[in-house]
Amino acid sequence: MKREEGYKLLNENIKQRNLIKHCLAVEAVMETLAEYFGEDKEKWGLAGLLHDIDYEETADEPEKHSLIGAECLKDMGVPEDIVYAVKVHNGVHGLARKSMMDKALYASDPLTGLIVASALIHPDKKLAAIDTDFVVKRYGERSFARGADREVIVSCSEMGLDLAEFISLALKAMQGISGELGL
Repeated sequence: MKREEGYKLLNENIKQRNLIKHCLAVEAVMETLAEYFGEDKEKWGLAGLLHDIDYEETADEPEKHSLIGAECLKDMGVPEDIVYAVKVHNGVHGLARKSMMDKALYASDPLTGLIVASALIHPDKKLAAIDTDFVVKRYGERSFARGADREVIVSCSEMGLDLAEFISLALKAMQGISGELGL
């Protein structure tokens, strides 16, 4: 599946504009991480773009989230490693994160939310206005962006990245598509 086809599929399955923006943010972070680790940028990006393909369908049943999406992607002939990464990004299932792509997607998903929330509390409300230190400080504030699971974000250590390095890579990636994100 090429990126254009994945983007079309995303828009067919997701109607909430903010959720589409979230998927675009995770795609950008995954592509940056793929480049950083010398991995397949297109494949990692597609995993990020499609990771929440079933979110609206499973919103009331979080235990089904990612399982239905992974099955849909499998049926469409998406490579098994992408299908597995999508499936394991939902920690509810307790599945092992085997590959670097699995680990990257798992950690990147909540980090994009923390970065967006950080930008929105800045007076400029722009990604360009914040830096890594700003986001690291917000990470330390447990009452801030409670939905951004800190334990999942800090699992970046499974990739050999420390928190500040991970945030820096993700922030740069998201700043690169700030227009698409409206930030």
